Parts: sequence; structure tokens; C-alpha cells
Amino acid sequence: MKKANFILVLLLLFSTVLFAQKTFTLSSKDLGGSATQKQEFNGFGCSGTNESPQLSWKNAPEGTKSFAITMYDPDAPTGSGFWHWVVFDIPANVNELLSNAGNVKSNIAPKGAIQSITDYGIKGFGGPCPPEGHGFHQYIITVYALKTTTLGLDENVNPAIVGFNLWNNTLAKASIIAYYKR
Repeated sequence: MKKANFILVLLLLFSTVLFAQKTFTLSSKDLGGSATQKQEFNGFGCSGTNESPQLSWKNAPEGTKSFAITMYDPDAPTGSGFWHWVVFDIPANVNELLSNAGNVKSNIAPKGAIQSITDYGIKGFGGPCPPEGHGFHQYIITVYALKTTTLGLDENVNPAIVGFNLWNNTLAKASIIAYYKR
């Protein structure tokens, strides 16, 4: 009976490894569970360095033709949240954005990637800047695997239009959340 149990355990382990699904995953070397002054916006009463975090992703689904990344604060006292970063048309062969790639003047974002307008009214990354004493806000950073090479939009488009196009073209998405308060 011991031998039969041993064989059963081996078969279960083998089948788990053989049939395990690799999940689409987003990670960051710059973010743990919280954003820092390095990511904090510089303006609106905040004095951070406004540096977008390093991001990397793996296990995109088959058929992925491009990627997009957003950063959204659902806790902003606006009635509709706040879009801090909208990047799209990232080529399918890219799986990382370097620290500060959200600075459009740095030219370190992948060639062809478009960084459109945020709710700050700027193009590129606009870091956390919650009102003082408002408590922790969650900043949801999401990478989208898309079924199209381009969304057909330009850098002057607003986040709602980008979001509509993402909704229509998403194969998979992965997110991380960073918290921040002042």
C-alpha cells in the first residue's frame, strides 16, 4: 500500500507541474507595498521627484500584439478617481519599463510607445499627490496585453477614450497596488 500511495503522490506532483498555468504577472523593483517621495508628484502642493517606477511583466498570453500601462487612484476626491499615467502602443517584444520612463523628456520609454494626457493635464507620468490628511490612497498600476499592435490614438487623447479602447482590445491584464498618503 505504501508503494501505491507513493506512486499516487508522484503522479499528482507530475500532473501539477505539467498542467500548471503560467499567469500574466506585473512586478516592480521600485515599489513594495507603498509609493515613496521618489514617485510623488512635484506640484499641486507635493514636492516629490515624480519618477515613474520600474515595471516588468511576464507570461503574456499568446496573440499579444502590444501592451498598455495605466496608473489609477480610485480614492481621489473627484467623484471619478484620478488617472496618473496612461501609456499605450508598447511593442509586444517589450516586457519592461525602466525607472523614469514616464518622463516624456527622458526618451527612455520604448520606441513607439505613446504617453497620453493624465488627469493632471500633462503627458507622461504624474505621481501620487493625495490631499494632506486624506489617508492612504491606492494606486493601481495595470499592464494590459492587447490583441492589436496600435490603438490608433495619439498623445492628446484623454484617459476615458484610451480606457474604452483598452476594454475593446484586452486579452489579459495584471496589476499591482501601491499605497501612499501625505
